[in-house]
Amino acid sequence: MCGIVGWVSYRRDLSHEGAVLRAMTATMSLRGPDAQGVWLSTHAGLGHRRLAVIDLETGTQPMTVEHDGATIAAITYSGEVYNFRELRDELRGLGHSFRTTSDTEVVLHAYLEWGDDFVDKLNGMYAFGLWDPREQALLLVRDRMGIKPLYYRPMPDGVVFASELKGLLAHPLVPAVVDSDGFRELLAMVKTPGHGIYKDIREVRPGEIVRVSQAGLRPRRYWRLEAREHADDQATTVRTVRALLDDIVQRQLIADVPLCVLLSGGLDSSAITALAARATGTVRSFAVDFPGQAENFQQDDMRDTPDTPFVHDVARHVGTDHNDIILDSSELMDPLHRLGVLGATDLPSAMGDMYTSLYLLFRAIRERSTVALSGESADEVFGGYRWFHDPEAIAADTFPWVTAVRSRTEPDAGLFAPDIEAKLDLTGYRDAAYRQALSEVDHLPGESPSEHRMREISYLHLTRFVQILLDRKDRMSMAHGLEVRVPFCDHRLVEYVYNTPWSLKTFDGREKSLLRAATADVLPDSVVRRRKSPYPSTQDPAYEKMLRDRLRDMLADANSPLRPLLDDGRARRLTREGFEGSSFGAARWGMELALSLNDWMTRYPVSLQLD
Repeated sequence: MCGIVGWVSYRRDLSHEGAVLRAMTATMSLRGPDAQGVWLSTHAGLGHRRLAVIDLETGTQPMTVEHDGATIAAITYSGEVYNFRELRDELRGLGHSFRTTSDTEVVLHAYLEWGDDFVDKLNGMYAFGLWDPREQALLLVRDRMGIKPLYYRPMPDGVVFASELKGLLAHPLVPAVVDSDGFRELLAMVKTPGHGIYKDIREVRPGEIVRVSQAGLRPRRYWRLEAREHADDQATTVRTVRALLDDIVQRQLIADVPLCVLLSGGLDSSAITALAARATGTVRSFAVDFPGQAENFQQDDMRDTPDTPFVHDVARHVGTDHNDIILDSSELMDPLHRLGVLGATDLPSAMGDMYTSLYLLFRAIRERSTVALSGESADEVFGGYRWFHDPEAIAADTFPWVTAVRSRTEPDAGLFAPDIEAKLDLTGYRDAAYRQALSEVDHLPGESPSEHRMREISYLHLTRFVQILLDRKDRMSMAHGLEVRVPFCDHRLVEYVYNTPWSLKTFDGREKSLLRAATADVLPDSVVRRRKSPYPSTQDPAYEKMLRDRLRDMLADANSPLRPLLDDGRARRLTREGFEGSSFGAARWGMELALSLNDWMTRYPVSLQLD
């Protein structure tokens, strides 16, 4: 995995702008610790920071293809194309020759052979900028599910792009302005596709290709979720899911560096761990835990059981080389670690320790592995979250996850001063985002009302909610140069399960029936029977005490940039409310949000323009 940047200008000679490209590229150093490179031409410049995973010796970038002494294509590429070997064989049969064994070179030659339609042949997670000097055109391409990030900012005479926002903000002509819509997007928990938070910055949508030429920018969706008839019976559907998973995991185990799995003890990560072990023998596994979490665990309405006993059941059953990473509250609240999270995301978050613990987990894993397989996204694909099965959340006229957490937390309600709340109108913003999302859903004729609604709920999760989690996993892992692969995001599996009727997805009366049935033979009974539990969060009262102390210090600081936006009375009440334990508690969520916003406004050259 890597970090990429680029600049296209049709009015400048960029061959003299190496300093700007190098400055942008330097911001991607954590994503690519192994090598760096810059390629310049008259109207295009590409930068690359490399994390070497495949073809360690010859896969350097930016990579070019020459013909008759002239460059005919250049690329800066981040990601993995898992079917690159088959594509390379096909291209060789069509007359192409290769000088490396990398998937990057395969992508370049695929473009030269099939033009813009080459994206239809790619299976993987990727984001790249490809410059065609013959046409003086740039292609910005992102994988179908949006696993890998790619941002861009249109310029009067072209475009600048980068894997992360910091790459764009390093360009001297890109101001760090956040307007009202950007601030709303930060707070609303809706993840609008294409929204870049900062003014005039866009994110390439999942499954989108953006063509940049002298005529301007032209986005085109090359993939989207479509409604299709599902003719398979239950037994065939279960067999198909298993066959797909076997193939996907086998493909995603390809690496020329040490590989491991992330194991939480839930159905999703346990299934990936077991299938990986069957394919390769013993695998290395890692899990996060907190001191005394299992012994002092308190059940809440999101988590029934601690993870550790189930993690150890799977490790014994499968025979992994297992490692528990224990994180205490002082580590989670360490200002340097929290600033590391902010520096990785470029944006504030209310998820607090669920970001910091992942950040520290990945730091520990990177000492022994360069690639990790994750069970992320299975809940969105198979319908695992509890609100998928909550009649109130299903019937609610909004995003179901918003309804599910509303009884515990309103991260925006009452925290900000009344005039700021009125300007933001987050309720109206969420409602507009929800209506837009529903308008995209494709339905089959004759769907029953329940199937109609569950298709909508699945679509909302696969196009909105999953992006929040994929962003978190990408930024926390790439902050340490760790590549995380997500088998459940393979578009073949997503398409197949998306079009499986809800009655089949829940045929045993439980969540994720298809996944459980497809993998039960390789899992311990304890995991097969276990109910869905979210990513762990510390329940240590000392953690919340540290949050309250930190918030008191912020409110006492006359130079705090966030203070003028807050309802002072409400903010001070947060510091006095009782221990909640759950990361979804209203006071804890509000404190995390306030502290993160303040750090962001302090550390970043953010100009807030709320009107």
